[in-house]
Amino acid sequence: MTTHTEAEIASQPDCWRRAVAGVPAGALPRPGERVAVVGCGTSWFIAMAYAALRERAGQGETDAFAASEAPTGRRYDRVLALSRSGTTTEVLDLLSRLDTASTAITADPESPIMRAAGQVIVLDHADERSVVQTRFATTQLALLRASLGEDLEPVIADAERALAEPLPDELITAEQVTFLGSGWSVGLAQEAALKMREASRSWTEAYPAMEYRHGPISIAGPGRVTWMLGTAPEGLRAQVEATGGTFTESDLDPMAELVRAQRVSVARAFARGLNPDEPLHLTRSVILSP
Repeated sequence: MTTHTEAEIASQPDCWRRAVAGVPAGALPRPGERVAVVGCGTSWFIAMAYAALRERAGQGETDAFAASEAPTGRRYDRVLALSRSGTTTEVLDLLSRLDTASTAITADPESPIMRAAGQVIVLDHADERSVVQTRFATTQLALLRASLGEDLEPVIADAERALAEPLPDELITAEQVTFLGSGWSVGLAQEAALKMREASRSWTEAYPAMEYRHGPISIAGPGRVTWMLGTAPEGLRAQVEATGGTFTESDLDPMAELVRAQRVSVARAFARGLNPDEPLHLTRSVILSP
């Protein structure tokens, strides 16, 4: 029987198409605005990716923060809050203390964030039954990338490739996996590592690619994988392979490569006799007691 997580991973190309077909006017950050993007867990990592992409597109200074660590003394033109459930305590607390414009992206039109944010974008078609977040995270990033003027059709085609191609056994059986990114894909590397920890209780780490040689490469070796999302720095593959470790990269868009990492996370869970729909110690939303 297909798990919820598997079905949601497979639905991502369709979710992305629907999101980019209806980019809302006026709610998302405007060119020139100084923006803070906040979230928790997966949403924080998506915030990191979008912040880097927005600055790269020349649309304005953009910072990304875990909602619990967002500085309240800085002045921003807009705060963009990302929350699948719309109930995350730290996000709601931050929104309640703002005196600036705010926009939220959520999957639940009945959640408290509908009242907490000034404007809300609801992606309920990408909501999930699983605790482990996959399609909602990437669908909101697809929407945000489209809002920056990107053409997502090649990215969607890459995601379909990522879903169709067989998974190498060495990725499923590896003792340890380190994900690397560069620029906007650093956030996606963090998300890939989190997904694998959540779904399969695997030992994973994540770093900016150029930082990997400043210490983390010390754990590379036989039976361990270094996985690049995007284009690797020159010479890095050779250095990893010299340790006896496996180096993995592809020509897929990093967001599509994240889809492949999600699939590997599920395959690793099954290989360990785990159910990816039931991650250890996790719930769909973190709601803290007063």
